[in-house]
Amino acid sequence: MWKYFSGILLRNKIAFTTVVLLITAFMGYKTSRVELSYDFAQILPDTDSTFIEYQNFKKHFGEDGNVMVMGFADKNLFQYEKFKDWHELSLTIKNIQGIKDLMSVPTVYKFVKNDSLEKFEFVPLIKNPIRNQQDVDSIKADFLALPFYEGIIYNKETGANVMAITFTKKDLNSKRRLEIVAEIKILADAFSKKHNIEMHYSGMPFIRSQVMTKVSHEMTLFLILAICVTALILWVFFRSGNVVFFSLIITGVGVLWSMGIMQLFGYKITILSGLIPPLIMVIGLPNCIFLINKYQSEFVLHGNKIKSITRSIETIGVTLFLANITTAIGFGVLYFTKSLMLVEFGIVASISVMATYFITLILVPVILNVLPTPKAKHTKHQEGKVINKALDIVDYLVQNRRPAIYITTAILTGICFWGMTFIDMNGYVVDDLPKKDPIYTDLHFFEDNFNGVLPFEISVDTKKENGLFENNAKALYKIKAMQKVFEGYPIFSKPLSVVEAIKFSYQAYNDGNPKYYRLPGVTDLKTLSEYSGSLKGQNNKLAKFIDSTKQTTRISYQVADIGSKKMKELMLILRPKIDSIFSPAEYKVSLTGHSLVFLKNNDYLLSNLLESLLIEIILIAIVGIALFRSVRIIVLSKLPCLIPLVITAGIMGFLDIRFKPSTILIFSIAFGISSDGTIYFLTKYRQELKKNNAGAAAAISAAIKDTGLSMVYTSIILFSGFSIFSASSFGGTVALGILVSLTLLISMFTNIILLPAILLSIHRKSMKKEIVEKPLIDIEDSLE
Repeated sequence: MWKYFSGILLRNKIAFTTVVLLITAFMGYKTSRVELSYDFAQILPDTDSTFIEYQNFKKHFGEDGNVMVMGFADKNLFQYEKFKDWHELSLTIKNIQGIKDLMSVPTVYKFVKNDSLEKFEFVPLIKNPIRNQQDVDSIKADFLALPFYEGIIYNKETGANVMAITFTKKDLNSKRRLEIVAEIKILADAFSKKHNIEMHYSGMPFIRSQVMTKVSHEMTLFLILAICVTALILWVFFRSGNVVFFSLIITGVGVLWSMGIMQLFGYKITILSGLIPPLIMVIGLPNCIFLINKYQSEFVLHGNKIKSITRSIETIGVTLFLANITTAIGFGVLYFTKSLMLVEFGIVASISVMATYFITLILVPVILNVLPTPKAKHTKHQEGKVINKALDIVDYLVQNRRPAIYITTAILTGICFWGMTFIDMNGYVVDDLPKKDPIYTDLHFFEDNFNGVLPFEISVDTKKENGLFENNAKALYKIKAMQKVFEGYPIFSKPLSVVEAIKFSYQAYNDGNPKYYRLPGVTDLKTLSEYSGSLKGQNNKLAKFIDSTKQTTRISYQVADIGSKKMKELMLILRPKIDSIFSPAEYKVSLTGHSLVFLKNNDYLLSNLLESLLIEIILIAIVGIALFRSVRIIVLSKLPCLIPLVITAGIMGFLDIRFKPSTILIFSIAFGISSDGTIYFLTKYRQELKKNNAGAAAAISAAIKDTGLSMVYTSIILFSGFSIFSASSFGGTVALGILVSLTLLISMFTNIILLPAILLSIHRKSMKKEIVEKPLIDIEDSLE
C-alpha cells in the first residue's frame, strides 16, 4: 500500500501540494476567527448533581461569581481628601458600562423608618457633596453605627475596606470583561499612587481576566519558543538551512490546521487548548526527522534521490502512522472524561496530531524531491559516532547484562512506588499561580482581613410557598442557628442573608440604635413585617436573597481558599450539623457556589483522568495486538511505557508535587507519546526477524542500531520542546512541561534498554513463530 501511495504522490505532487495549500488557506481563514473563551471553564458534565444544583441556584438568584473586589488597609480612610477621592472613584467606576452594582464605604445604603407611610426606605449614606473634614467625620459616625457592613466591606481593627463591584451577566462572560477590569485598575492605581497606599484586587471576574490575559500572552510565547528550540536542534542535527526551514514550515502548517480545527468545532481558546499550537509544533517535528533521516540514510547507500524518497515513505510511513495513532489516542481518551474543557482539548489535539502526520507525509517527500541532493556535511550526522558508540554499549548490556538491567529497574521502580505514597491529592483555586504572583498575594490580603473572597452559597428550600415566614418564621430562626454554627469556622466571612437584612431593618425600626442589630422575637417580627418596605417590599435591594414565592432563600458567604482536601473534610463536618437544624424531611438545604463546584471539579478530574489513562493503555495495547498478534509480547512491551510513569509519580511524591488536574494530565499525554518508541522498536524488530530468518540476538542488535539514532533525536526534540512550558507563569503548565519531559527522557532509556532485554529474554521458537507469522496488520504487505 505504502509503495503504491509513494508512486501516486511523486507522480501527482503538484495536485497533492495544491490540495494541502488550499486546505491550509481555508484553515488560516478559520484561525483568524478563533476567539478566547471568557466563560468560566466547565469541568463537570451537565448530568452531574453538583453542576445541576449550581445551575438551579443561579436560575433562582443569578450569578454568584460576578463580583470583583478591590481594597486597601488604611486606618486613616476617613481623612477628608482620601475619603472624598474614594467616593468619587466609587461613583466613576459605578458608571462604567457593564457594571451592575457597586458597594463601598462611601456608597452604602441604610434603612430609615418612615412612620407616616409605615415603611422602610433604603437611602444612601451620603446624599450631599462632601465639603470638609466635618462632613467626613459625620459620615464616619453614621457608618460605624451600621454593623451590617462590618466584616463585609470594612474591618475596624485593621482599617481594611473593600469596594465590591458587580458585573452584568452579559459583560461577565465576554471580552468586555477584560476591558472593564483594565479600566478599573487604571483608575484605582491612580488613586493608589496619589495617596501612597497599596491597592489589592481579587474576586472571580478579576482572577479570570488576569488568567486569560496570561493565557493569551503565553500562547504566543510558547509558539515562539517552540520554533526557536526546534530550529536550533534541527540545525545541530542536519546542518542544513533548507531542512530547518521547510521542517518548520510543515509543522507550522500543522499548527495552523489545529487552530482551524478548533474553530470548525466551534471551540474557543481556553487555558488548556492554548497549549495545542506549541504541542503540535513539538510533537509534529519527529515525523519530519524520521522521514528525512531515512531519506538521507538511503541516499548514502545508493545515491538515488527518487528511490531514497520512495523507500523512506515505504518503510517509515506505516511506522509513523502507528506512532501517531498512539499519540492521538493519548489525547483522544480525554473524551471519556466527559469534562467539556478536556473533551475539547482531547478532540482538537488528537485530530491535529493525525492531520499533521498526513501533512508531513505529503509535503516532506514533495519538498525533498525539489531540493538538491544532500551533501556530505548534511549526512554526516548519520555517522553519529558518539550516539552509535553509546548504542553499542546498550547492545552489549542487552545481550550480556539483562539480569543487571532487571534488578536496577526493579529497585528504581520499587523506590518510586514508595514515593507515590507521599503524593498529596489537593487543589486550590489559584493553585497554578506562583506564591509571589499579585493575584495570589492579593487573595491572601482579603482572606486575612475578610476571611476570603471565593463564593460559598447556601440555598434553603422550605418546600412550600411563604414557608420562610410560616409558623412564626421558624425557618428564619433556624437560619440564625445555622449562621451561628458557621461563625465557629474563621474561614467563612460574615454572611449576607435575609436574617441579616431583618437585623438591619430592626435596627432602623429602633431609630438606628446599633444594639438592636439582631433578629427580633416573634412578636416584634410580626410588628416589623407590617412595615411594607422591610420583608415584602419589591424595592428592597436585598430582595434578591428571597425568591418571589418566599419559599427559598440564600445565605451568601465568602470563603478562604483552603484547598479541596480541607474543604471536603469541612463539608463532612458541617452537613450533619446543618441537618440537625434543618430536618431533611422538611427542608432542602443545598451547599453550592464557585468554591464547592471547584472542589467537585478537582475530584471529578482526578478520578476520570485516571480512568481515561486506563482506557488509553487498553486501546494502545489493542493497536499493538492488531500489529503483532501476540498478547504476551504486547503486555510485556507496555512495561517500558508504564515504568516511566511510575518513576515520574514517585518523583512527584518525593518533591511534594501534588496530584491535581494539570499534573495528572501528564500521564495520559506522556504514555501516548512514549508508546511511539515502543512501536518504532517492535516494528523494526519484527522486520529484522523476518529478514533472512535472523536470530533474536541479531534482530535485537539491528533494531537498536537502526532505530536508536532516530529515537535519541526524537527524544531530544520532545524533551527540549516540552521544556519550554517551564517558562509559564502557571505552576500546572510548568509541572506539565518538566514532568512530561522527564517521563519521555526516561521512556527513551526503557525503550532502547529494557524493551530489547525483555524481547530477548522471552524469545523462543514459539515466540518467534508468534511474531513472524502474518499479523492482523502486516507491515511488509503494506510495503509491497
